[in-house]
Amino acid sequence: MGNFTKWLGAGLGFTFGGPIGAAIGFAIGSFLDGFSEDEFKQEQIDYKRKKKPRNRKDTVNTQSGDFEMSLLVLASIVIKSDGKVDQRELDFVRSQFLSMYGKQRANNAFKLFKGIVKKQISARQVCIQIRENMSHASRLQLIHFLFGIAKADEFVVEAEVEEIKKIAGYLYINQNDFESIKAMFYDASGNAYKILEIEKTVSDDEVKRAYRKMVKKYHPDKLRDLGEEHLKGAKAKFQSIQDAYEKIKNERGM
Repeated sequence: MGNFTKWLGAGLGFTFGGPIGAAIGFAIGSFLDGFSEDEFKQEQIDYKRKKKPRNRKDTVNTQSGDFEMSLLVLASIVIKSDGKVDQRELDFVRSQFLSMYGKQRANNAFKLFKGIVKKQISARQVCIQIRENMSHASRLQLIHFLFGIAKADEFVVEAEVEEIKKIAGYLYINQNDFESIKAMFYDASGNAYKILEIEKTVSDDEVKRAYRKMVKKYHPDKLRDLGEEHLKGAKAKFQSIQDAYEKIKNERGM
């Protein structure tokens, strides 16, 4: 258990407990012989004793490991939403973790992920834990990553979209933000406007105002606290905003 819990504990805060912590404990027990749920609970108790309590007035500052564990748990829910676990989706998760974390950390994370997938998890309970401890910008990034997983098998089925929509609701992501991120993964007419959260009928000045607003909302600097490893996804999301704006400008001759 030693090296694995050392890896976990190094970057975990709020996800070491609650329903996410329970999923982690189950996952470890699924591949670590002789490890019991009680042992993981003791690890949690020991960790909480060492952890400094967060003041209600403190700024939410999500640790890299917390974001990582939240991704693993939510991804396992989305992957199973269409009734099967597609190998291409698993490969996408693995490739994303390799690009973000490097080989050793990605191998640990994916080993954990394969255990988490086996457990039935309440999306609502997990999302309550996340939204109470994670910034709005970080929650938007989670939704972006989940759509990437759903699209990994080249076809997003309705069950996956509905599951991500349900998760977004639990995370207090509003409908406009959800539709904006969703549109980043489709090449359909009018999607550039959806990404900027405006209608086709708006004026050029309104397009510019919408663009400036979205730049502020999705700027990668808002996710600096998650560590450099998570900025790649943030930059991809930000680039979608740039591309949408350029497409509208070209269409209108702005």
